[in-house]
Amino acid sequence: MDTSVVYIVDDDEGARTSLAWLLNSVNIRTACFPGAAAFLDAYDAQAPACLVLDVRMPEISGFQLQERLKALGSELPIIFVSGHGDIPMSVRALRAGAVDFFEKPYNSQQILDRIQLVLGDEEKRFPERAKRIELREKLKHLSPREREVLDGMLRGDASKVIARALNISARTVDVHRAAVKEKLGCHSSAGLVRDVVLAFGPGILTQVGGKG
Repeated sequence: MDTSVVYIVDDDEGARTSLAWLLNSVNIRTACFPGAAAFLDAYDAQAPACLVLDVRMPEISGFQLQERLKALGSELPIIFVSGHGDIPMSVRALRAGAVDFFEKPYNSQQILDRIQLVLGDEEKRFPERAKRIELREKLKHLSPREREVLDGMLRGDASKVIARALNISARTVDVHRAAVKEKLGCHSSAGLVRDVVLAFGPGILTQVGGKG
């Protein structure tokens, strides 16, 4: 797991150090931070990872950081830890997408086993996840017109149909279609639809279809 990293975000230095020592002892790379702001400055979404996150921290709480990551589109798996945990708190964390919740002091072997399992899953899923992240970034570079043409392509519309809807020529639509495929790195319209659905889920087709 030398390519993976476990981020540890906890304002308790002793807790950070002891967990990092435990993980390093089995060759799991760690990166420790005393708060959410420092973590966000260093977080690299381009590598498989998981986050061990304390709930109660000054300035930005663990739950607030979880919300910020979701807003950024991050799929980073989160394991919450807390010295003041209770059932409502754990339920809130899990409903918001956390993979687990441990009360301090936790059993070292249990949290180690859980982290290893999560990292193993991440390493299997990361190539596909990285492709989604890359495509989402590429979509940001489409012009407004190219995005309109892409919407039509996702609906399965022919160039003539898109042209009428946008009040432009079919030849101009074809130029934009070619540009969209080039920018997104897709060689065919079918491949483009497949990749966009992969990045945003099948609901993207319903959303686009509702515009017409």
